[in-house]
Amino acid sequence: MGLLDPVKGFGVTFSTMFRKVVTEEYPEVKKITAPRFHGKHQLNRHPDGLEKCVGCELCAWACPADAIYVEGGDNTEEARYSPGERYGAIYQINYLRCIGCGLCVEACPTRSLTMTNEYEVADDNRQDLIYTKEDLLAPLLAGMEQPPHPMRLGETEQDYYVQGPSLERRSGAVGEEEE
Repeated sequence: MGLLDPVKGFGVTFSTMFRKVVTEEYPEVKKITAPRFHGKHQLNRHPDGLEKCVGCELCAWACPADAIYVEGGDNTEEARYSPGERYGAIYQINYLRCIGCGLCVEACPTRSLTMTNEYEVADDNRQDLIYTKEDLLAPLLAGMEQPPHPMRLGETEQDYYVQGPSLERRSGAVGEEEE
């Protein structure tokens, strides 16, 4: 062991002491995520406001962490929440268990469930991290009506899925012109 060994050890400290510190200023400056980032889930709507979720429970079956609970309900003519026979009456995602893998999104046959870029889901109360259907539903946009209401985009469920994408593009273009 040489006399200069302790001084060599401080060499690393002194060489980094005057460099600019790389610090994330997270709460003040939010990081922009990648376009395909898997963040908080969202239950989407049709252009008239009806829910896309048909309560099939495939997302719950696909979830490896068992973080999703779905209970389907039957639509009636007086209370219609989705264009089909059924809708997601109870829908919960437990973010204490969710691993953000996106398998639930891939399993959804109606493209009802998607993932947003929102990543702030921390809380100090465990019960608040179990998101319910009301927390997950997409907001009502211009031209949408709060369910339950009759079908506005066609007579049958097939009208929503065959003509739905073109109606959605058309209603989006109209919404842009109005603004």
